Amino acid sequence: MKEADCKRILVTGGAGFLGSHLCEYLLRQGHDVLCVDNFYTGSKHNISNLLAHPRFELMRHDVTFPLYVEVDEIYNLACPASPVHYQNDPVQTTKTSVHGAINMLGLAKRVKAKILQASTSEVYGDPQVHPQTEHYWGHVNPIGIRSCYDEGKRCAETLFMDYRRQHNLHVKIARIFNTYGPRMHPNDGRVVSNFIMQALSNAPLTIYGDGSQTRSFCYVDDLIAAFDKLMNSPDGFCGPVNLGNPTEHTMLELAERVIALSNSRSSIVFKPLPSDDPVRRKPDISLARSVLEWEPRVSLDEGLQRTIDYFKGMRAGLDDEDVDVPAGFTTGMQEQGLHGGSPSPA
Repeated sequence: MKEADCKRILVTGGAGFLGSHLCEYLLRQGHDVLCVDNFYTGSKHNISNLLAHPRFELMRHDVTFPLYVEVDEIYNLACPASPVHYQNDPVQTTKTSVHGAINMLGLAKRVKAKILQASTSEVYGDPQVHPQTEHYWGHVNPIGIRSCYDEGKRCAETLFMDYRRQHNLHVKIARIFNTYGPRMHPNDGRVVSNFIMQALSNAPLTIYGDGSQTRSFCYVDDLIAAFDKLMNSPDGFCGPVNLGNPTEHTMLELAERVIALSNSRSSIVFKPLPSDDPVRRKPDISLARSVLEWEPRVSLDEGLQRTIDYFKGMRAGLDDEDVDVPAGFTTGMQEQGLHGGSPSPA
């Protein structure tokens, strides 16, 4: 890359699941990367291989406070993305989405930077339209136990669109569907990491409900490629745009695949479905296909195998400090399918 083409790019939540993969990707593209994270759900282990890179900089900072830096582009991924984490401090979760968006939009306005918001399929709530298109306004419980995340992200989208209309800011909004892959937190309560950790221990895989509820799982490398295409899409296109894998799988099918791919002796047990857990979730990615010329390439079996191999290696050398879970939660508390991120999206 020519020096003139090198951008200084801020990634908030950069030490999280999605953020760390994005930082790596941007460095490979030849850009300077400023990774900002408060390490509530992010981990230095995720970015340890980047710390010595000459174009990588790490800053401990909470986006609920203003940030004064000079950058060309901003990827706003900062926010706990799994129920175990975001329900542990729901007020702070809402603040991260709302105050974080205000602060990052203010920064983008000051330095005239393009800014991408990592939103979520959770803005659709428990959808009454299937599959979900970007025109669907959602079916969300505004006072439920998940609303700190759902409504926080919806408000962030509002702010991004208002800054675009009022200040002509170049904004991009990505609605991320379930994403999985290496560097997911082993005890974050998300279904892929839960199943894999249980399978590798030959423990029963816990399905909440009857296993018929569905999700669509996108491998992390596919999602990061979509981020890049969205950020570099024409200025007139801001989204929101669904980013996810449109192939739908039941929880029972996912459990059976994880058991087979990990050569596990695990059985499957069923427990009651958590409150407000969506029954079906599948993106319509027609807009991403047409405008971004993007669609996922990694199959579920291939992505699961890579993720299983990662967790196998992590289990071999992990100490207890890396798998702490916030007080009041247990590893058995499973949410059947949010996307990842310390965004997270970390």
